[in-house]
Amino acid sequence: MAKKTVDVYQVKVTLRDTKPPIWRRLLVPADMTLQRLHRVLQTVMGWEDCHLHEFEIDGERFGPPDPDGFDMGGPRVRNDRTARLSQVLGGEGAKAQYTYDFGDSWEHAIVVEKVLAPVPGLKYPVCVGGKLHGPPEDCGGVGGYYDLLKVIADPTHEDHADLCEWLGEGFDPEEFSLEEVNRKLRGRTLAAG
Repeated sequence: MAKKTVDVYQVKVTLRDTKPPIWRRLLVPADMTLQRLHRVLQTVMGWEDCHLHEFEIDGERFGPPDPDGFDMGGPRVRNDRTARLSQVLGGEGAKAQYTYDFGDSWEHAIVVEKVLAPVPGLKYPVCVGGKLHGPPEDCGGVGGYYDLLKVIADPTHEDHADLCEWLGEGFDPEEFSLEEVNRKLRGRTLAAG
């Protein structure tokens, strides 16, 4: 019996309120869970998964289940470990919002651009495009990131040396390496699901 092929979604992920936009274009299996997509997004944005996250799709919220079973009186959040893209993002034109780090509130617009047949021999997920370096974690959201960029561009600013040291050597906000992102995607544990 022939193995059933799984469609591939071409999705564009754009970090909201960034100008010029910071974005990534990905090819992901349609049967991927939202939890696994979260791990892929962490990798392609250069983040370390140190904060909470949530997806919102058609008014429904998806995220990690509360280990204690409490909803804290807020709206119900569906388990992102069991929600598959093909179930919640029905096809071309489907949209979602992904929020990472509720303090910095990194909000991303996700759009399913195309539904494709898988390419034999190609391992998914794969990044096929993008622009600009992802912001560093814990820098204060989009506003804080743009403030940080102003400070590191001004060697006379009183916080210049401290922020450059915090960022580490070689941070370039214009840099985006497709090869490096895909190397990290291949190397990071993206458990099935």
